[in-house]
Amino acid sequence: MAITRKVGMFEAKTHFSALVEEVRNGAEIEITKRGETVARMIPSASRDPVKIRQAIEGLQRLSQTQTLNGLKIKDLINEGRKY
Repeated sequence: MAITRKVGMFEAKTHFSALVEEVRNGAEIEITKRGETVARMIPSASRDPVKIRQAIEGLQRLSQTQTLNGLKIKDLINEGRKY
């Protein structure tokens, strides 16, 4: 994604809501202070339901292979509370 424009710190502060809307619509905005880039506003990653489901299934498979080797979860919790 290309940077669509640069804005100074004062403009970013003054027009923050409008800039957020631009970013929400896919824009990237660099914020500068005295000509130096200090921050970049980019759209947040989209939530892909297929990837989310795959991640959940992977965690479920992983949890089925993990054991406590005879320990009880209650004992582990109590041990952790000591510190």
